[in-house]
Amino acid sequence: MLYRLNYLLITGLMLIMSSLTHANTIWIDVRTTDEFTAGHIEGAAHIPYEEIAARISEITTDKNATIHLYCRSGNRSGIAQQTLQAMGFKNAVNKGGYEALLQQKASQ
Repeated sequence: MLYRLNYLLITGLMLIMSSLTHANTIWIDVRTTDEFTAGHIEGAAHIPYEEIAARISEITTDKNATIHLYCRSGNRSGIAQQTLQAMGFKNAVNKGGYEALLQQKASQ
């Protein structure tokens, strides 16, 4: 009985932690305003890559937040990733190009 209760508590805590981690994932589109307006990942914030250092605090100051960055091809999001990592954001991730992300989502 005690073993089962411990198992349920641990499983519950893992689910809570998993949802908190997911909730702390931030998507940022680093393309131009025109590109963003033409289409973007639902819920993504928009900060052009050349403004990321000055404007990241509008989105988060949590250096441990998972930040997914994307652009058209992955080049600008790579630059933004390097900028954020240099600022101490440990979990900035270059997710590549917008069209590739849409294809990934469609195939899931």
